[in-house]
Amino acid sequence: MGESSGKGKPMTQVAPRTWAEVKPKKRSSIPEGLWLRCPGCAQMVYRKQMEANLHVCPECGHHFRIGAEERVRQLADPGSFEPMFTTLAPRDPLGFVDLKSYKDRLKAAQRSSVTPDAVQAGRVFVKGRALMLCCLDLTFMMGSMGSVVGEAVTRSIEEATRQDLPLAVVSCSGGARMQESGLSLMQMAKTSAALARFDDAGGLFISVLTDPTTGGVTASFAMLGDVILAEPRALIGFAGPRVIQQTIRQELPEGFQRAEYLLQAGMVDRVVERQHLRSEIARLIDYAGK
Repeated sequence: MGESSGKGKPMTQVAPRTWAEVKPKKRSSIPEGLWLRCPGCAQMVYRKQMEANLHVCPECGHHFRIGAEERVRQLADPGSFEPMFTTLAPRDPLGFVDLKSYKDRLKAAQRSSVTPDAVQAGRVFVKGRALMLCCLDLTFMMGSMGSVVGEAVTRSIEEATRQDLPLAVVSCSGGARMQESGLSLMQMAKTSAALARFDDAGGLFISVLTDPTTGGVTASFAMLGDVILAEPRALIGFAGPRVIQQTIRQELPEGFQRAEYLLQAGMVDRVVERQHLRSEIARLIDYAGK
């Protein structure tokens, strides 16, 4: 006799299922890049929401690094940017080679960039105020300053002098470009001298420091502003904190070389969140009567 249930009905024998029958269905794939982890709060952030928030984390306010093209888009009034000095292109006068040649590094960087070097410059309007704007591009060889960057910054200063325009330079750089050796270091003196002439002419120079602003850029034009603004938590300094700590063999203060620390030390005038940067620049132009 077969087995029966409590109600006297025979039980049905069920054949065991194979793994192929019980294996869960494959989930529909989620496109890569929709989400990213914020380095500030470690939360998963929806990329489009972050980008709509000017590339700032909606959870903790961490300011993501952005390139020159996006920076111009955020600061300039729509359709007002008139690019200048676009024919400047880098060369390899030293025939420099490290792990690979400088020429190959330039070609690789140019393939993924809209500019021939790490800078965009031109005339813009910011909330209706005319301005000469120059932005370093962190996406191009870490925004390093070679001959082209130095020349573009210098020409921007000279153009602002000729047209009696206020000048804003947004810095984000790893410093002087080692592949151009002394030629890149000469840009420090050239840009600083141009700013001295601009100051003699009564010009207004607004320097905006973003993460990171280091090396020869910090040691020259970036710290020569009439007003120096910085984004929150931006790393600002000449040598990196690890190098300094190893050199002096002492523990560094909390937040050393960050924008807030430099504000307390008097090296930065204001720490301004990205969403308020346009308004702050426009306010400074009005205050200076430019």
